[in-house]
Amino acid sequence: MTLNLLAITAALWSVMGKVSLAARRAQIGILLQTVGWVLLMASGLVASGSGLDRALSTLAIGGIGAGVAFNAAAFDRWCGRATVARAPTVVAIAMMAGYGIGFNDYAFRVGWANGLLTLQVGLVLVALCRNTDVPVGRWRWLLVASLVVQMAVTAARGVLGAFYSELFPNFFTPHPANVLFALATNVTAVMSMVAILLAHRDEAERELERLACIDGVTGALNRRAWMERAAVLVADSRRLRQPLCALLVDLDHFKDINDTYGHEAGDRALKLFVDGMHLVCAKDNLICRYGGEEFSMLKSGASLDAMRDYDQRLRAWLAETAPRELGMALTYSAGITVLLDEHDTVDAMLRRADALLYSAKMLGRNRTLDEQMLESQLQ
Repeated sequence: MTLNLLAITAALWSVMGKVSLAARRAQIGILLQTVGWVLLMASGLVASGSGLDRALSTLAIGGIGAGVAFNAAAFDRWCGRATVARAPTVVAIAMMAGYGIGFNDYAFRVGWANGLLTLQVGLVLVALCRNTDVPVGRWRWLLVASLVVQMAVTAARGVLGAFYSELFPNFFTPHPANVLFALATNVTAVMSMVAILLAHRDEAERELERLACIDGVTGALNRRAWMERAAVLVADSRRLRQPLCALLVDLDHFKDINDTYGHEAGDRALKLFVDGMHLVCAKDNLICRYGGEEFSMLKSGASLDAMRDYDQRLRAWLAETAPRELGMALTYSAGITVLLDEHDTVDAMLRRADALLYSAKMLGRNRTLDEQMLESQLQ
């Protein structure tokens, strides 16, 4: 079993390559459990009850408990949870401390360690069965099945060691519970490795999907992803009879920024602008880098006046922030349009907004126009 764990540890660290925080925690978790079992094997080679036996056994229990806690944290991350449950870590600390303190009482230490390990595995099971915040593959049910078996045999070991010590004198006794425990741990270790690799693959696929939808410079949606989501938003607004506004923006004289300050400064300007679009009012905004220095936004449930207010707040934020962050002013020209009727589409809204944007440029830039404003400008 120990050799199996060593092989799994080596495999996970060698084949996974560059990994996320979740995968790194899983790797550390398997490593700690392996170290724990190696120390537990080593404790059987020294004088029983000696100080070295106590030290090796206590460290072994700590390694096994810490390994489960690290794996629990990894599984939480892979399930999309922003906060990681701390209960398995608390149980691991209590398990090691109690084992070391009560080492001289065989029944207590066996019951304590196995009882808390059962509790710790149970906490992991509960977390795996909860609703997830991201789509999760069947790897978690593979884990659930293997951990249920592990929890059952660990609980049996704890009961035998605590209450029937005469039938179960030590860990190396050829007792059926020990045999079942070893076999279950072997199976669980292999299934855990498979589950970790599958979870790592799921995470990688989600990240690739995210990157396929995101502009690498600004973090905004790219045009393809935005058009797909915009079509859904327009359909929802028509169905719910809610107002919807579109804003199409072009940064003024952006080529001059690249030519004068360099493309790195240009990228920082693009990123700052998108940050401002989110910070001014992120609620119900669908923002994208439409192309080059052009950006588009749909604002759900917003009237024309609400979009005008948003535009003014964005301009005020840029006037204050851009000189401080970029060392230069940053302005834009824009066009605003609204969803007209049940036959209106995203493409039609963008065409109207683009015409208004072009008019804003022709009238001197650094301004935003909608149909009503353009009419008043031309009178």
